[in-house]
Amino acid sequence: MPSDIEIAQKAELRRVSEIAAELGLNEDSIEHFGRYKAKIDPRLNPHLGERPDGKLILVTAISPSPAGEGKTTTTVGLGDALNHIGKKAIVCLREPSMGPVFGMKGGAAGGGHAQVVPMEDINLHFTGDFAAIALAHNLLAALIDNHIHQGNPLQIDPRQVTWKRVMDMNDRALRQIVVGLGGKVNGQAREDGFDIVVASEVMAIFCLADSLKDLKNRLGNIVIGYTYDGKPVQARDLNAHGAMAVLLKDAIKPNLVQTLEHTPAIIHGGPFANIAHGCNSVIATRLGLKLADYVVTEAGFGADLGAEKFIDIKCRKSGLRPDACVVVATIRALKYHGGVEVPDLLTENLPALETGLANLQKHVENVTTHYGLSCVVAINRFSADTDTEIALVRQRLAEQGVNVVLAEHWAKGGAGAVALAGEVVRLVEQGGSRMRFVYDDADPLWEKLRKLATRIYGAADIHAPRRLRAQLDQLQADGYGHYPICVAKTQYSFSTDASARGVAKGHVVNVRAIRLCAGAEFVVIICDDIMTMPGLPKEPCATRIDIDDEGRVSGLY
Repeated sequence: MPSDIEIAQKAELRRVSEIAAELGLNEDSIEHFGRYKAKIDPRLNPHLGERPDGKLILVTAISPSPAGEGKTTTTVGLGDALNHIGKKAIVCLREPSMGPVFGMKGGAAGGGHAQVVPMEDINLHFTGDFAAIALAHNLLAALIDNHIHQGNPLQIDPRQVTWKRVMDMNDRALRQIVVGLGGKVNGQAREDGFDIVVASEVMAIFCLADSLKDLKNRLGNIVIGYTYDGKPVQARDLNAHGAMAVLLKDAIKPNLVQTLEHTPAIIHGGPFANIAHGCNSVIATRLGLKLADYVVTEAGFGADLGAEKFIDIKCRKSGLRPDACVVVATIRALKYHGGVEVPDLLTENLPALETGLANLQKHVENVTTHYGLSCVVAINRFSADTDTEIALVRQRLAEQGVNVVLAEHWAKGGAGAVALAGEVVRLVEQGGSRMRFVYDDADPLWEKLRKLATRIYGAADIHAPRRLRAQLDQLQADGYGHYPICVAKTQYSFSTDASARGVAKGHVVNVRAIRLCAGAEFVVIICDDIMTMPGLPKEPCATRIDIDDEGRVSGLY
């Protein structure tokens, strides 16, 4: 079987102007980035506001494993399959970060015959949105240090500057640094650090803003640190938000590409779900709902992270409501959660599968019971899956009142996910989803975390050192208590222990740090050893990526 990049390189793409025309977009409203990529300016298509919204389908998954689940691949395959059965569909995805592309995970444009293309461009720089977000973020960082150097009229306490710098690459050496060394001419020395771009509050704001005006206002609300007497300092106090918005004026326009089967794909924004809120932009999702009957979108990692934040942050802030949900799993990943190691996953093992099914069942419980969404389980099928294993999964999920559908989109494209598309349409037409939040706006911040931890993660309790409890209490007193929370924790487990497979029980969620994101309007709760600047693995994907004399890329997957 050819690799993902080989399949993508052999694809015959249609010009993006043709894709746009089929969506009813004005030629003048798209800005071309070559033949196969474009940005859409929704303001230049005022007629779209008169169209009714389509149906929103959320794709999520079980807790990720080294065996892989294929959530993005399923999102793409489902979009293609909906078009196969006569529905006008669009897929809305996040942009890949180059951190995982060159690090551990590789690309994030789908796989096999269910990909978005041009795959290389999407995974490498794309239309420059992440660069613009990094520049806007680092402009603010530079203005902070310059303000302190130039006399510090705002009386910013250098020891209480909370605004780090960012870059879109994994680099653990930059997590904690000292800036301003080299004497007075280089500014004031202070502790600083880097996060990855996808953890930037600017990225979160970018994905939650509903217009350029809203984006600029939210940027101004960013709290960058505190004065010597403990008062918060905002980006607008530095007059930074206007220039930051200028850097983002083109990036805020959603990107249009296509799948291998020419289904339109809008790709925009890309916060990680383990350290940020894990959803593509509100602007892109709303645009998709005006352009198609069905919009298939994904949330990062499992339903305990991406889907929860999609509901409790994105939907809470935007008014969006999913009409149905797809939970993606594989037989081999379920066996991994049942204790089987990767080399043995291709062997039938019903006891391990039975044990690992608890992970899937908990995610389904979260989706149906706590989020109030009707759902279908999509088994991303592999050749080693046995009929007996599949029957067991069907039986256990039937006990929860949820159907299981086999999908073979990786090998067959949209045709391999037609049954999944049919079940999704059935769920939508049945109208069983009644979306609800895990916690209420009025709940105190600490109670929001407790509800989330006990209901979604299955934790016995939550814990934070006294100083962090005091910080949370202060945020509550300062008027931020109505904000939702964004938990940064490992994606590999319901607990905060990455090695705890299946469904952890009796665990305690330990809080290590708290960050206020006043522009994004949520409070980040960082748990245990999760890092907002990842490191590279022992053998980074970058060491396998190359280019030949003709400019042909290899090793990207």
